[in-house]
Amino acid sequence: MDIGALVGLEQLTWGTLVLIIIAAFGAGWIDAVVGGGGLLQLPALLLIPGIAPVQALATNKLASVFGTATSSVTYYRRAKPDLRTALPMALVALAGSFAGAAVATLLPAAVFKPIIVVALVAVAFFTVFRPAMGTVTRLRFDGHRHHIAAGSAGLVIGFYDGLIGPGTGTFLVITLVALLGYDFLQSSAKAKIVNFATNAGALLLFIPHGSVLWLLGGILAVANVAGSYLGSRMAISRGASFIRVVFLVVVTVLIGKLGIDVWNENLAPLLG
Repeated sequence: MDIGALVGLEQLTWGTLVLIIIAAFGAGWIDAVVGGGGLLQLPALLLIPGIAPVQALATNKLASVFGTATSSVTYYRRAKPDLRTALPMALVALAGSFAGAAVATLLPAAVFKPIIVVALVAVAFFTVFRPAMGTVTRLRFDGHRHHIAAGSAGLVIGFYDGLIGPGTGTFLVITLVALLGYDFLQSSAKAKIVNFATNAGALLLFIPHGSVLWLLGGILAVANVAGSYLGSRMAISRGASFIRVVFLVVVTVLIGKLGIDVWNENLAPLLG
């Protein structure tokens, strides 16, 4: 059976497909624990000869939307996140993600990447030197101020997800911890609901454009769901301290990935 012909990518081999499925499983696990699975899944898709970047982005979103749906349900059943914060934040983030995906067609993501790298470095130092942060929930705002802060963060991070993407779940977790005052477990639970909405928002733009490779996305969705289910159960059973460690690892990798992108896209050409 010619798998390439089936999914619409003639140069896709069975070996490459197996590699991408493994990456999708790992991405689902990472996303469920602390976000950032796109760092693994999207580059794996880009390994396919002949795939267009927009096809990779759209197919990545299709697989991820099923993974985040799975982890959202698992977290809801076991961690009982407060939906009065998560759902409004998710709706605003969906709109932000759609807007970001639209802007991505006009403005190169390279413009924003240096700012994101600086922000991530600050986040990493903040998390390392504040070891008590995220161990317990101490909300920093009351009433409408809480929801305004959550909605504003959802809009900005949703826009980022539509525009660039990698690390969205990570940004959601640190925002819920540092800005709103939730512990890491509750932050991860809410982040999955919001991340599901940002993936859906981007798909609302990609699907009408015919960019989604449906069969390949469906195969990766199964692997992503399996990884998401395992990761969310592990995060719930091991608690906030485990999530904090994984968070720092993912942030470090994200800094490295985006830092290399900034070097290649902005600095290397200047140095000849």
